[in-house]
Amino acid sequence: MAFYYWQDKDLVLSIHVQPRSSRTGIVGIYDNKLKVKITAAPIDGKANADVYKLFAKLFGVAKSKITIINGQTSRNKNILIQSPKKLPNYIKPK
Repeated sequence: MAFYYWQDKDLVLSIHVQPRSSRTGIVGIYDNKLKVKITAAPIDGKANADVYKLFAKLFGVAKSKITIINGQTSRNKNILIQSPKKLPNYIKPK
């Protein structure tokens, strides 16, 4: 199974978040999920805010176009990106 799939024009990603890292970015694939490191601690939604910020920048959309579908308080999350404007090289266009 891939770590992403398309729902019409929207992209759904399965991610594994590692909080409290020294830098923010995409690391690679971990357990069929896209592994993401972020600097924020998982306190008061700060880690999720960093996730929104990172993916908004990567996919060229506003943070409001990104939704955590499930895993709000977990390291493993599924996120929906509405009509991404840019695609990193590891995501194939629909």
